[in-house]
Amino acid sequence: MSEMGTTPAAPTPAPTRAPASAPSAPPPTAGSAQRTVRRLIVYTILFALVTIAAIGIAGLFERLLELGDRVAIGGVTDLALSLAFALIGGPLAAVLWWVVWRRLRDESERTSLAWGLYLAVMYTVSLIVATSALLGTATAGIDGRWLPGDFATGVVWALVWVWHRWMWRHPVKRPVRLGTVPAVAGSVYGLVIGVGGAVNALGSLFDTAIRGASAQSIAGGPWWRTVIEGLIWAAVGGAIWWWHWYRDGTKRLNTGLAAVALVVVGVMGAGILMLGGLGTALDVGLRLAFDPGDPASEILRPLGTALAAMLVGAAVWIHHRRIAVERSAGTRRASTLVMSAVGLSAAASGIGVVLNATLAALASPLAASDTRALLLGGISALVVGGPTWWLSWKPTRHVEPSEIATTARRVYLVAVFGLSAVVALVALLVIGFRLFEFGLDATTGMSLLDRVRAPLGLLVATALVFGYHFAVWRHDRAVIAAEGLSHERRIGRVILVIAGDAEALERAIGDATGASVTVWQRVVAEPGAVPDAAAVAGALEGVTGKRVVVLAGPGDRIEVVPLAD
Repeated sequence: MSEMGTTPAAPTPAPTRAPASAPSAPPPTAGSAQRTVRRLIVYTILFALVTIAAIGIAGLFERLLELGDRVAIGGVTDLALSLAFALIGGPLAAVLWWVVWRRLRDESERTSLAWGLYLAVMYTVSLIVATSALLGTATAGIDGRWLPGDFATGVVWALVWVWHRWMWRHPVKRPVRLGTVPAVAGSVYGLVIGVGGAVNALGSLFDTAIRGASAQSIAGGPWWRTVIEGLIWAAVGGAIWWWHWYRDGTKRLNTGLAAVALVVVGVMGAGILMLGGLGTALDVGLRLAFDPGDPASEILRPLGTALAAMLVGAAVWIHHRRIAVERSAGTRRASTLVMSAVGLSAAASGIGVVLNATLAALASPLAASDTRALLLGGISALVVGGPTWWLSWKPTRHVEPSEIATTARRVYLVAVFGLSAVVALVALLVIGFRLFEFGLDATTGMSLLDRVRAPLGLLVATALVFGYHFAVWRHDRAVIAAEGLSHERRIGRVILVIAGDAEALERAIGDATGASVTVWQRVVAEPGAVPDAAAVAGALEGVTGKRVVVLAGPGDRIEVVPLAD
């Protein structure tokens, strides 16, 4: 009985080892790809929902503002659309944002590209929409018009901008990647609208002083209205630019995007504005002196705006050019080359127009007034563009082999003679077309010279540009080969990991390698001493790679880690 009632103990299984052929865990790249796709989808949906909710709330706010004037504003369809957008899109956006915001406790979410991209795009879009709508409301108010739709849109999108600015400046959950893009975008946008408003306001004042208030009144509205509208745009744009440039630190940024914005917008854009205004003012002066065929009031019409553009552009150019000079050697070189390109374009245009006017005088001597105006315009462009190119490019100076081997110089030369070759080819095709057209039908009343003078002037100008820069490029290649210089950039991008002030190290790395530098700050209680800038630059000597991580500090510790492609 006892044996029957006793259950025998089951034998303990021996530990087994998984066979060597057992499938391993999926590689981490698969999970990383899934997370990347998930983030892109989530942030795209969040962007769409926030936009839909803002449109709906703005529509309801507009109806509330106009409730005293019209009860059925826009009909039932518009009201239903606003209610759907606000009451369905709004809660969905709030729920999705709450989920995203909780996930941002994870460091991998904060360092994701999707989070930085979403915040940068929505920050910029909301700033542009809010500013444009509110400025439209303000300028319409000067005319005595009330735009509740613009005001409602501006208020709602301003709240969206404040919300995203709070997330961007959050001490913990702010984005790590693309974290400086909102500051750069805000400073560029503020600069553009501020400069535009300043030119309009100052140009209207100059126009009133030159031609009198009656001329502007006849053109439509009192003269002071344009001044006030321009001052409003200038004040708002200047405030946006100042806030992002100084308070948010865009002026101190050394990232690739900040350098591009500084060179392209601050130096080249302001240079074009300045030289364009100068050229127009010179053209007006030449026409007043040598072209009495047109009334003086018509000749003076663009002078006020031209003077304003010249002065405002010069102020902006001087400010940004001074900052570019203090940056890395690559930024200084790029700011010089873009001004050389601007001057070269103006000079080449002037040469083409002068040749065109000369041929026009030979073909149609009776049209002296139009030909004279064309000739004076070409002379103005040549007088402004020629010295600018000469002072920027300095064709007679001796160029060191180290500068000849720089990427910026080689890209500039290839771009210039490449584009000029394309333009020359197009002009040659137009000349051929005109020749065949004249040969097949010579009864149209236009002479052959009249048909080809414009493309012929363009062809000659671009041929001169192509020939010179192609010769310089060939000479540079010979120097590089003779000196045994390496004309390939060894490092594409440097990621500097540091705790503390990185400005000196950024400049030293950029000067030594020509690479773009991205700074990642360590999370430490108190930043300690950082290595010497010369030592960090020396540690990169001989290192190659598309991406290189530099661990600087604490103390004199320097570690260089080239990353795999």
